[in-house]
Amino acid sequence: MDHRLSSKLAAGAAILLVTAGLALAQAGRGTARINGVVVDAQGNPVAGAKLTLVFTKSGGTTLEATTDKKGEWAVMGVGTGNWDVTVNAEGWIPVTQRIYTSQLNRNPKFSIQLQQKAEGTGIVQDEATFQMLEEGNAFFQEGKYDTALIMYQDFLAKNPGAYQVLLNIGDCHREKGEYDQAIESYNKLIEQADTDSTMGRNMGAKGLAAIGLCYLKQDDLPKAQEYFMKSIEMAPQDENLPYNVAEIYFSNSQIDDAIKYFEMAIQIKPDWPDPYLRAAYAYLNKGESAKAAEHLEKFVQLEPDTERTAQARSILDAIKK
Repeated sequence: MDHRLSSKLAAGAAILLVTAGLALAQAGRGTARINGVVVDAQGNPVAGAKLTLVFTKSGGTTLEATTDKKGEWAVMGVGTGNWDVTVNAEGWIPVTQRIYTSQLNRNPKFSIQLQQKAEGTGIVQDEATFQMLEEGNAFFQEGKYDTALIMYQDFLAKNPGAYQVLLNIGDCHREKGEYDQAIESYNKLIEQADTDSTMGRNMGAKGLAAIGLCYLKQDDLPKAQEYFMKSIEMAPQDENLPYNVAEIYFSNSQIDDAIKYFEMAIQIKPDWPDPYLRAAYAYLNKGESAKAAEHLEKFVQLEPDTERTAQARSILDAIKK
C-alpha cells in the first residue's frame, strides 16, 4: 500500500472515530419489523410469554414484547443486526435464541419453542436470586471479577440446575489469568450441556470456544485453534461461532486467522453484513485494498442505508481514488 492511499484510509478511520458515538447511541434502532411465534414441543401456542430482545452490539437497544393468545408477537423500529431474544413464561424453561434482522429484506417469522418445566426441577429454583445474577454481570462489566465471581458462585449454589452460569464463572477466572480454573469451569459446563436437549449444543460450543480463548491468551495457538474448530464443528450452522472466533483473533492481531474465520462466517450466512465489514478491515490491515473493497461493496449491498454504510462508503472512496 502506498503512502498516498494510507493517508486516505487514515482519513477514513478518522471518520469512523467521529461517528462512532452517534452509531453507538442508535445501535439497534431502525425501520424493520420483526415478528414470530412461541410454541410448545407439540406446536401449540404459548400465550403470555414475555420476550426481551437485546441488540448484541455494545450499547445496543433493549426491546420487549408479549405473546398474544395465538402465541404471536411483533416489534417495530428494529435495526439491522443480531439480537439475543430471551423468552420467559411461567411453567416453562427460559430460552435465549439469537436472530438476525435486516432492514433491506423482509424478515422471516421467527419460531421459538419452549420446553415445559418438570415439577420441582426448574433451572432456576429461586427466582429471587435473579438480582444476584444481574449484579454479577454488572460487576463483570466493571472489571470487578472477584466480586462477580462470588455473585455467580452464590447464584449457582442456590440454582444448581442453572449450569449455564459456569460460563460466567469461567470467564471471571480467565480475566483474572487463572486459566486452569477457567478451563475446569468450562469443562463442567460442556459435561452438563451434553445432557441438555434444549440448548446444550449451543452452550457446549460456547464452552469449547471459551477454552480456545484461554489457550490463545497463553500463546498456545495450536491448542486454541483445536478448540475453536471443535466449537464450530459442534454447531456448524451457527455463524456467530466463527465470527466471534474471528473477532478474538483480530483483537489479538492475528489477522490471517481473523480473515479465515470471518470468511467462514460469510460462507455459513452469506446475507449477513457484519463479517463482510470486519473482513474488509482485516484485509486493510494486511494492505490488501482490492479484497477490502470487494468486501466493503458487498457490505454496502446488504446494508445500504445505515451509519456504518456511510463509513464503509467513505473508505471505499478512499481506496478507489
